[in-house]
Amino acid sequence: MSDGTLATPPRPPFDPDLVALLEPLSAQLPPLAPSGIAEAREAAEKMSLSRDQLRRSGSFQVEERTVVRRPDGFGVRLWICRPSAIDTAVPAIYHIHGGGMVMGDATSGLDAVLDLAAELRVAVVSVEYRLAPEHPYPAGLEDCYTGLLWLVRHAAEAGIDPDRIVVEGTSSGGGLAAAVALMARDRGGPALLGQMLSCPMLDDRNDTPSSHQMTGVGLWDRTSNKTGWDALLEGRSGQPDVPAYAAPARARELSGLPPAFLDVGSAETFRDESVTYACRLWQAGGQAELHVWPGGFHGFAVMAPGVALSQDARTAQKRWLLRLLGHPESTEGELSGKQQLVQRR
Repeated sequence: MSDGTLATPPRPPFDPDLVALLEPLSAQLPPLAPSGIAEAREAAEKMSLSRDQLRRSGSFQVEERTVVRRPDGFGVRLWICRPSAIDTAVPAIYHIHGGGMVMGDATSGLDAVLDLAAELRVAVVSVEYRLAPEHPYPAGLEDCYTGLLWLVRHAAEAGIDPDRIVVEGTSSGGGLAAAVALMARDRGGPALLGQMLSCPMLDDRNDTPSSHQMTGVGLWDRTSNKTGWDALLEGRSGQPDVPAYAAPARARELSGLPPAFLDVGSAETFRDESVTYACRLWQAGGQAELHVWPGGFHGFAVMAPGVALSQDARTAQKRWLLRLLGHPESTEGELSGKQQLVQRR
């Protein structure tokens, strides 16, 4: 006899090429409990990139700047990676790193973003923000917004085109990127060219079908998600008074936002909240491109870049950026394809 409790539906299968990689990755990144944050941070620190690695053998000029935020005087650190071969102002990807709101640094996930930047010949500016639980909401978000304000106001000295800045992030970085876009809209600027949100952490309620499907499975499961949100919100995740800047899925109004790119795996916690956010952007009259990659686990494109599904995801990101930037200086392959099409016509 049923007790009225709904059974968790079966989860979608993982991509066959990703399955072999999931077991060792899961061993390195087990479900995160509050007691495991310090250990997870130590593991993340080992993956930090050096200045020389960011330079890419001279392909990028790398500068570190500290922006002082008043009235508390806390310094927000920015890494500015600008293409060495270009003297004029270039577009910029404003990178906000992932790490569940509790770990990582400004170089986390930057390899993949620099790959895109090298192909598109744009700059990357990555922000170091304060982490929870030591610095709960809104500390980290205000750091991200402060860094963006500095970048726009000092664009000329940084060699950046202030009218062509795309805010970007993966996982918690994607959630923060979405929140920065909301904040920029509501605070009267700066105007963003676009927002690129990869498997974004948007909803503190942690109650979607996909979050239940992925309990104890894959990377960043429902338990890890609760740990991250509780750290950010001081144990108040899921409460009715959580502000929209903390959890963008809570925003009542999504009109007036820059064009968005959202992508997510079908076999991960953030699938349903990402799909819902894209739908709400469309319903508000906004522009959004959504990709749900079949069989992708959380962060697959970064964790397993050589797999075919990851390469497809990266190609989709690059093409969206090309269209958004109206970029005449794309890769040779993109240019030759366009030229051949014109010649055929």
